[in-house]
Amino acid sequence: MPSSLSSGADFEHMFDIAPVSLWLEDYSALKQLFDQWRGEGVQDITEHVRQNPSCLRQYGESLKILKVNQRTLNLFAAPDQATLEASLGQVFRDDMHEQALPEMQQLWSGATEFSNQAVNYALNGRRLDVQLRGRILPGHEHDWSRVLVSLEDNTEQLQARHALQESELYARGLFENSPVSLWVEDFSAVKRLLDEVRSQGIRDFKTFLKVHPEFVVRCMHEIRVIDVNRETLSMFGADSKEMLLHHIGKVFRGEMQESFAEQLLDLWDGRLLQQREVVNYSLSGEAVNIHMQFAILAEHAHDWGVVLLSLVDITARKKAEAYLEYLGKHDVLTQLRNRAFYVEELNRLTRKGPWPVAVLVIDMNGLKAINDDEGHAAGDAMLRRVGEVLAKAVDAPACAARIGGDEFTVLMPATDERGAHSLMERINSLLDLNNQFYPGRPLSLSMGVSSAASGDQLEAAVNRADQAMYAEKMRYYQARDTDCRRGD
Repeated sequence: MPSSLSSGADFEHMFDIAPVSLWLEDYSALKQLFDQWRGEGVQDITEHVRQNPSCLRQYGESLKILKVNQRTLNLFAAPDQATLEASLGQVFRDDMHEQALPEMQQLWSGATEFSNQAVNYALNGRRLDVQLRGRILPGHEHDWSRVLVSLEDNTEQLQARHALQESELYARGLFENSPVSLWVEDFSAVKRLLDEVRSQGIRDFKTFLKVHPEFVVRCMHEIRVIDVNRETLSMFGADSKEMLLHHIGKVFRGEMQESFAEQLLDLWDGRLLQQREVVNYSLSGEAVNIHMQFAILAEHAHDWGVVLLSLVDITARKKAEAYLEYLGKHDVLTQLRNRAFYVEELNRLTRKGPWPVAVLVIDMNGLKAINDDEGHAAGDAMLRRVGEVLAKAVDAPACAARIGGDEFTVLMPATDERGAHSLMERINSLLDLNNQFYPGRPLSLSMGVSSAASGDQLEAAVNRADQAMYAEKMRYYQARDTDCRRGD
């Protein structure tokens, strides 16, 4: 008998000092309620509760608290058990009863143990996320008169988990909705290949790539794309990530191999952050000029397992740059080269040849009279016709340029004066065809040719060709009995 008393006292002591919230409850009224429902023909407790929400209130009212420990009072900010019991409406409120449905299902199915994640509230209003576990004590299975329930406060853990989920959703939202193309890739296999080459004693990696260009292709095939965002799909014209990855060979091709070789060289030298301009292709085959930024995440610097790439479409910028470059070297009206290009090319030929260099100087006849009689629009139309004739007549490496209002020049490297005369005959033939095509005033040109055998003779050759052109122009106006000053 003393031993039994001692054991009972020890149980009471352990119950009270337990580090988790403990509730000793009487569920016998709940068992009677369940028996009543079964007698009424209820088979599916979940469906029954959903059709009769008042059952949840009956469930709560059927539970009787016998004893709680000190940890429970501390957790719920209650000075004593009587106050806690009197305030259960504050503890179990809002949707608490609905959260009890999993407990009801477990007990209804015959289980003697049950568990659930629930929300309670302390008397000071603090929300408590609790992991609830209950067990019908041995010897009381027939009436459920003794049930031990423990509550573990996991509010901080759930809040941390929720914050992590929110952070992940936020990060995912940033990734998916980024206005630039984002790729997450795995370069670990590429690193292993580079490490293998290094272990073979290779030090001059640039020469190695020149000797083994197939190594670049092999590395490209070892890149594993983990994820891409929506802007990537839009940029490359893919309906889905699966579609893009299935046709990835269409995206990375052509000159991309040369760009990737440069990327490998940077990785070989330890540059884990890179940026460069590359050309990719949309799935429809259109070239896409890209500004690429490449970063191996710091925590994966040891294995290159996670790489982030951002791609910005700079196709429009490249086209604008190309157009500006075109404007810098071309005459907008005639589409021929302009004076700036002519001067640059003349200086280049003066330095390097190849020799001989022939020069053809051309002047349009009657431009001033056309402008005076018909307006500058008519004069511009005639100048465009000159551009058409010269563009068809002159082939590379020769180049035709408009160097003044009605003045044109053709520079012909590796061409003697005889070759220049042949070009002049071709221009005259095309000029006749042009005049047959366009009605109205015929187009007329005066031309002069010369050639130089070396750089120090080129300027003099230009002057000779210019003088020959003026002599031809004088003969043109004299034949038409026209005031030469008006024609100029």
